[in-house]
Amino acid sequence: MKELPGGIASARAAAADAALDVAADAEVAPVGTASAGSDGVDPATPRVLVPLARALAQANRAMVAFGMVALLAASIVLTSSVLTRYFLKASTDWQDETAVFLLVGATFLCGAFVQSIRGHVGIEALSTLLSKRVDALRRIAVDALSLAFCAFFAWKSWTLLHEAWVDKQTTSSSWAPPLWIPYLLMAVGMTLLSLQLLVHTTASVNRARSIGRDA
Repeated sequence: MKELPGGIASARAAAADAALDVAADAEVAPVGTASAGSDGVDPATPRVLVPLARALAQANRAMVAFGMVALLAASIVLTSSVLTRYFLKASTDWQDETAVFLLVGATFLCGAFVQSIRGHVGIEALSTLLSKRVDALRRIAVDALSLAFCAFFAWKSWTLLHEAWVDKQTTSSSWAPPLWIPYLLMAVGMTLLSLQLLVHTTASVNRARSIGRDA
């Protein structure tokens, strides 16, 4: 066989080393990390919750698109607010509150998408110290506690939305937009996040069971 030039041989060797590194990283990846399939659903999701998981994947994509538009709109509104105050010396109450409402919507409505890829800030140091089974139980506890908190937050947001709608509550500014708008964004976003956490909690339970059978 004809010998390859030194540069090509070294490049192929580097590529092979990189492939081995990727394979090694996959082997030591923390157990319980969500690995969505082609349809955006974690393979460990119970069969009964697969339709819900697929619906959430579709909803999350729509919420991310809304979040992108909302952030762009908020940046435009805040920029115009600064220019209006500086050059025209005019009041900009509506611009400030509009930007706040847009940011609230982008933050809460995109929370379920971030959870679907487990993109929230987390500390994984314990996963390297615990056994696979104990680490799987730890993930179940974290998911369950997060679900309980977010479910309570969602319920409270819906009650605040009802009160704001019935009492016709508004902000205290001169523009006085209705408060049901941000409460609706919070309620919908936290409900989606709670459902996503429900799917992840059940998937974590399935992983722990499979680890227990393999042990």
